[in-house]
Amino acid sequence: MSDPMRIRAQLKDGGITEVRVLMAHVMETGQRKDSAGATVPAHHIQSISATHNGKAVLSAQFGPAVSQNPVMNFSFKGGAKGDKVTVSWTDNKGGKRTDEATIS
Repeated sequence: MSDPMRIRAQLKDGGITEVRVLMAHVMETGQRKDSAGATVPAHHIQSISATHNGKAVLSAQFGPAVSQNPVMNFSFKGGAKGDKVTVSWTDNKGGKRTDEATIS
């Protein structure tokens, strides 16, 4: 299993919740060659979703052009301090990760 995501969710003025996520992932494009000259197989995050109290607040698609260990920021209305934000991703090799943070 991969390293946990680092998720920070903060309630800002106007009832906006700002979320910052660091996803630990190799994000190989499938175009790089190793020291022996063999192509390194593609391995990257394909889909990301986020929920707040079970309601979808984000759905995104990534491709091989995203850098290693991507960082993503997004915001949504309706959060409250103490609520949970859950972020999940799936990669092109079937790997999955889900982590949760509490809005502060």
